[in-house]
Amino acid sequence: MSPTLAAPLAAGSSGFLSPTGVEIAFLLVGVVTLGAAIITVTTKQLVHAALWLVVALGGIAVEYLLLTAEFIAWVQVLIYVGSVVVLLLFGLMLTRAPIGRSPDADSGNRWVALAVAVASAAALVWVVVDAFRTTRLDLDTVQGSTDVMGESLFQNWVLPFEALSVLLLAALVGAIVLSRKRAADRSDGPPPADRTETG
Repeated sequence: MSPTLAAPLAAGSSGFLSPTGVEIAFLLVGVVTLGAAIITVTTKQLVHAALWLVVALGGIAVEYLLLTAEFIAWVQVLIYVGSVVVLLLFGLMLTRAPIGRSPDADSGNRWVALAVAVASAAALVWVVVDAFRTTRLDLDTVQGSTDVMGESLFQNWVLPFEALSVLLLAALVGAIVLSRKRAADRSDGPPPADRTETG
């Protein structure tokens, strides 16, 4: 076989039926991340939900590492795993959420939420498949460098980035307001009944 024919065959040897080690690891981490995300939204223990969210966000960071986007992976760890989850736990502590099972954690809209989740997942898969088709990433070169990501973030994604920051701030302020309201309700309770001594 001539070298000119061997090169295309070697380049196309990794495909759907012959995945590489990175592709297998990517699939396994994706399954673990999906499982953690499902547990996050189905568990009735709020603290456990926050901890499973750490696993899900950490799995996404590992996926970025496997795609050679190291900068995005560390941003995922620092901002989402570090800041967002800490903010959620801080809000749970401020609102004095129960540590054990919370029967009232289910709002009764499970089927509506499931329908929205399936529709969102289908739309996301369709958009990604339509955008990339059979495009393959060259994992030998770094894809998520700070120059490329910084330019894309502060030119194209400034508004969503700032909106997310305001949303997190609103969540923290809401947790503080709820905790102060509950404390005020407890302090304004009915006064204890006077005890009369009978001789």
